[in-house]
Amino acid sequence: MPRRRLFRFSRLRWLRLLFVLNLALVAGLVIHQVWLYVAEPQFESVHTRQVADIRDALSGRDDFRFAVVGNINNSVNVFQDEIVPLVNQGDIDFLVSAGNAVSGGQQESYQAIYKSLELLDVPYLLTYGEHEDSDFGSYRFYEYFGPHFYSFVAGNSHFIFLDGTGKSSTSWQLDWLERELAASEAQHRFLFIGEPLHNVVSDAPLFESDNYLNNPQLAQGIMRLSERYAVDTVFSANLSLFSHQTLNGVDYVTTGGAGGILIDADSSFHHYVVTQVDGESVSLFPVRLNVDSPAWWRMITSVWSTLYAFFYVSYLRFLLIVGLLTLLAMRLYRLIFEERDYYPDFDIDPTPYLDKPLRVAMVSNNYFPFVSGVSVSVERLRQGVQKAGHRVHLLVPRYRDTWQDDDTIHRVPTLMAFGEKREFRLTNPFSVHFRRCLRAFRPDVIHVHHPFWLGSMGLWMGRRLGVPVVYTYHTRLEHYAHFVPLPGALFRNLISHYLIKRFSNRCQGVIVPTHSAEEYLRMIGVKTPTLVQPTGIDAQRFASVDAHALEALRGQLNVSPSATLLISVSRISKEKNIGFMLESLAELKRQGHDDLHLLLIGDGPDRQTLQTQIDTLALADQVTLVGAIPPDEMALYYHLGDVFVFASTSETQGMVILEAMAAGLPVVAVRSSGIDDVVRDGFNGFKTPQNRQQWGQRVWELAEDDDLRHSLGQQAQQFAADYDIPRFASSVTHFYAEVLAKYHEKKSR
Repeated sequence: MPRRRLFRFSRLRWLRLLFVLNLALVAGLVIHQVWLYVAEPQFESVHTRQVADIRDALSGRDDFRFAVVGNINNSVNVFQDEIVPLVNQGDIDFLVSAGNAVSGGQQESYQAIYKSLELLDVPYLLTYGEHEDSDFGSYRFYEYFGPHFYSFVAGNSHFIFLDGTGKSSTSWQLDWLERELAASEAQHRFLFIGEPLHNVVSDAPLFESDNYLNNPQLAQGIMRLSERYAVDTVFSANLSLFSHQTLNGVDYVTTGGAGGILIDADSSFHHYVVTQVDGESVSLFPVRLNVDSPAWWRMITSVWSTLYAFFYVSYLRFLLIVGLLTLLAMRLYRLIFEERDYYPDFDIDPTPYLDKPLRVAMVSNNYFPFVSGVSVSVERLRQGVQKAGHRVHLLVPRYRDTWQDDDTIHRVPTLMAFGEKREFRLTNPFSVHFRRCLRAFRPDVIHVHHPFWLGSMGLWMGRRLGVPVVYTYHTRLEHYAHFVPLPGALFRNLISHYLIKRFSNRCQGVIVPTHSAEEYLRMIGVKTPTLVQPTGIDAQRFASVDAHALEALRGQLNVSPSATLLISVSRISKEKNIGFMLESLAELKRQGHDDLHLLLIGDGPDRQTLQTQIDTLALADQVTLVGAIPPDEMALYYHLGDVFVFASTSETQGMVILEAMAAGLPVVAVRSSGIDDVVRDGFNGFKTPQNRQQWGQRVWELAEDDDLRHSLGQQAQQFAADYDIPRFASSVTHFYAEVLAKYHEKKSR
């Protein structure tokens, strides 16, 4: 391998590994974040216990000391490592946060502050401030600590906590505060509000002007009531400094040094405030930290403390952001700098795989004895590939009835069967037999026919065995929403398309029966190499039948010789749109065209519903429900008819249409993705919108015009001859060779 290619491969491998690891990290962090928000809190209503402890500690005492801190901001360096030890050793009875104890109202911030506060040997209380309220933190504060404003009496003092964030009603708070102060018989009164009042800080810098209480009515009311009722001190935080002002006999203390960033000012330093109550006297003083440090050093350490607090509290969120940005950067790198070639690699040589017999493992959720379009398609492909000289092993569900199995057909045990005749089988996804059969066969390629259940097992085994997987897109899943136990719109508009896209892109090749089906896959984002190849038919078998057998069948069905016989073949189920045809025939009958007779061949869960509709529309003499017919007898029924009619819009191909054409029948069908490429309007039939009048007009046109019906029937037979099984199998095996060549070339790089 060239050195440059080896280096590129190694780089891509490491980038892919980094991407996967980073994606796993992001997924884990997202799960952790979700868990934080849904898990039961480890603590709640903390203030209830703390207030009780403070009352017990101050019971019968007129002298005590309490500490007031502001702007803890989840700081570890300042609060947890320096203030907490000093408080524990400083003969302090309890501690009060004047606001901004948390760096933000997130879940992890509240959990972190709780862990820090629990290191205290004394009780503690929190004031509800700006940071407690941020990031939807209001309900967390209420749940974890208590109400946003509250009060209690302990010792000879009354402690009142207010909400300055605007979360609580101003008039209600002021009315409540006045009643609290008027009824108070305590010797001292202390107020706590998270934001400082205007005109009580003399040397605050201009850039902190937005950090004051922005409610003039509340600020003036607090000052008025504090003066009237002789409040000793009003404590607040939210500024990064210490301020002590006395106005009209009331002390206003702003403390903002328990953590966070400081400013270059003499009043800005790390500190906490000690309040000493001795009987009738109250004194307070700040306890400075790092007193001997110069201002510039204190600025640096405060910035570091803030950054450290952020990582301590929000490092998981930080990692999540970094992880998401890394994923975005890697994605942009691949989009911008990696060279792309959107054309096929014409250097890939499939010849080595064309010149040798291949071992092909086919996997399907449906197979005989259950008759369906997928069963027929799988069987025709199996026979065609085998006749081309390749070995084919088929892994399909086990049914109650038997079929003509040989040693190349392996039945997987069934867990559950459902449907009117229990025709749909859910196999054992952990089947040891399935895995053993694939391993023993040692396939060159695995061909799956469904994007779920056995198809998913086939894809998984392809990766385990190191062989490519090819998927045939047979079914428009969105039209089967009524079978799925999920909201119809959710499955129809989202899940079905995502399932097809994801499964197709994990395979190494996709086969679609029509160009319109390929266009659909490209529109939903499928990028896997695709082969457009309709399912083959045994054109010769349908081209002619035994005349005596045909006459016998005509007599058996007892259909009027003068009637124009319409043939339709489909599973009798909602997604096949059979009701549309019945309504159109009823409308033709009302117009006097009652010499049309529809033979509806097939069975399904809606047979009784369809019979009820036939009776309601008075079509019992014009419609015969034939039921299920063995595949070997289908050619007789096609030759019995004059026109083939079809209304399903859920097909990816409509294989029965090609069979009818091979028997010389012109077609009238509703235009849809599976019909558009097969029916050529005016050449081998007609395709119309889902409009009863237009569809019925085309049916009647063919019934009335023998020459037109004969001409279109001949052209239909010529058209169908191009879809015989040998050509179908040859095209698919050539695609296998291309997929194998590309797969092994990629592995060798």
